[in-house]
Formats: sequence, structure tokens, C-alpha cells
Amino acid sequence: MTKDDCFQLGKITKTHGVRGELVFFLDVDMPELYAEMDSVLIEVKGDLVPYFIESISVNRNRGIVALEGVETIEEAQKLVNCDLFLPLDNLDELDEGQFYFHEIVGFLVRDEKLGDLGTVRTVYNVAPQNLISMDYQGKEVLIPVNDELTPSADKVHKILHVRLPDGLVDIYLEEPSAKIGKKTNEDDEEELLDED
Repeated sequence: MTKDDCFQLGKITKTHGVRGELVFFLDVDMPELYAEMDSVLIEVKGDLVPYFIESISVNRNRGIVALEGVETIEEAQKLVNCDLFLPLDNLDELDEGQFYFHEIVGFLVRDEKLGDLGTVRTVYNVAPQNLISMDYQGKEVLIPVNDELTPSADKVHKILHVRLPDGLVDIYLEEPSAKIGKKTNEDDEEELLDED
């Protein structure tokens, strides 16, 4: 199985305890759906290696996991920072227009009013609001993920349809004022006149 047949589930972030348990960061929309998985693919030196899961406890986007064959902290340490994958066919079919976050990376972002804007760089899975990162005119623009602002994706044409609030893109394009914290010559002259 290759990465093209899979989606990235997350990453192993550290060891847990001394019996070979690991902490998984689950970079997915609904981590609780993975609380009963029985196996996972771990990318080790470029290859996807299957591991059976003996136990898993999911809390938010973190899982404490015991893998079959990983019994010591030394064995577990070798897997830290490895990426986690699952086959694409593990995903449930979505309704028309719905999307998984990993599917929209590279999609064109098209706003109802502004038209074509840029491309999706990544999706940040952060509480309490997931954010789509879009490249726009050389800047990163963050778009909150919700049904109102990100109503649908056209997977055939690779377009993410959005309804951005007025001014959202402008906030990211504004340059910080060069005058903040500095006085102009006119301000200096006014101060001198006030002292007289």
C-alpha cells in the first residue's frame, strides 16, 4: 500500500510511560471516530508499516496507544515523530459538497463575491475553531471552517466554495502603520510651540 492510497491520520508525538505506549496526535476532523481502530500504518524510513493496536484511549485530538510488538520505551522511542496513515477506504462516504480536510489541500478557493482567491495550503485542527490556511497574494489568510463560511467543495474541479465575511481578506493585506510609536516632524514642531 502506498501513501496515495491513504490519508494522513496524524503523527506520533512522544512516548508515554515505560511500557512502550505512544502518544498519537490525531490530525482529523472528529478524533473520537478513531477510538476503536484496530490497526494503523506508520511511516518508518519512507515505508508504511502496519501495526496492530492493543489499546487506545482518545481524548480530544490525542490518543494514548499501545501497539502490538512495541513493549519497551526504547522500541517506542524509535517511532516518535513518525507519521500515521489509514487507507482511504476507511473513510465514510460524504454527502455531495462535503469534504475531509486532507482532500481540499491544493484546492482553489472561490468566494461568492470576490471570485477566485488562492489555494488551500493546509487545515489547522485547533480548538475551538478549525482554520483553512489559504495562500493569497503572497500572504497566509485563515478562514474559519463552518457550514456558513465553507459550504461546499467541488472535488471534481478541485474548488472550495466559500462565503467570506466582508473585510476578512483585507485584514491580512493591510501593512502595519509605520507611524505607530513614532512622531512625525509636525508632531515635534507642535510640541515645541506648546512649550513657548
